[in-house]
Amino acid sequence: MRHAAESAGFIHAGQWDYERVTFDLKIVHQEDIYYLRVPAYAIKGDIPHDDCVVRMLTPILGKHYYPHGVEYDGEDFPEPIVNRCTKKLEQIKANLDSE
Repeated sequence: MRHAAESAGFIHAGQWDYERVTFDLKIVHQEDIYYLRVPAYAIKGDIPHDDCVVRMLTPILGKHYYPHGVEYDGEDFPEPIVNRCTKKLEQIKANLDSE
């Protein structure tokens, strides 16, 4: 999972433990910053070991507001952002299918 996500441009977010992990993608569009977050949890083994098997949870899209942080609820996301996120998630899936 880690290789598939990083190959699609996501970073392995620093907040992880042995059971949960998050992969983040920062998207800059015009003057705004968005984050696509893909959470996952271990179903076999421990994160971050290469033999760990994870289950991906529902991806979350959020908009960053300085200085408050990222808001996920009640946002109206521009179509180009939604399309880019869809393509990035499809890229992760294709990477996983080819492994």
